[in-house]
This record gives sequence, C-alpha cells and structure tokens, in this order.
Amino acid sequence: MFGLFKKNTTKKLEKKYADLMTKAVEAQRNGNIDLYSKLSFEADEILKEIEEKSN
Repeated sequence: MFGLFKKNTTKKLEKKYADLMTKAVEAQRNGNIDLYSKLSFEADEILKEIEEKSN
C-alpha cells in the first residue's frame, strides 16, 4: 500500500532507452551515422543506469 505512490524510475528509464534506440535505428537507416552514434551512446549510458538499479 505504501509503495502505491512510489515512482518506478526503472520503467521510465526503460522507455527512454527504447525511444533512443528507435531514433538511433531511424538515423542509421537515413544515413546519419553521427546522430546514430550519439543516440546509441546515450542509450548505452541509460542501459548502464538500469543495470545498476536492478542490482
């Protein structure tokens, strides 16, 4: 009951990760490798944060 109003940051991070990866793939398909690289790096940092929270 008391956890009812706690924010689940892991789910938010997972959604942000998925969104960034989708944008990165779209950038790669459009030939924008610089943007793909930048978005992939950001997504990787978020993935590391998710893994830290899960441990």
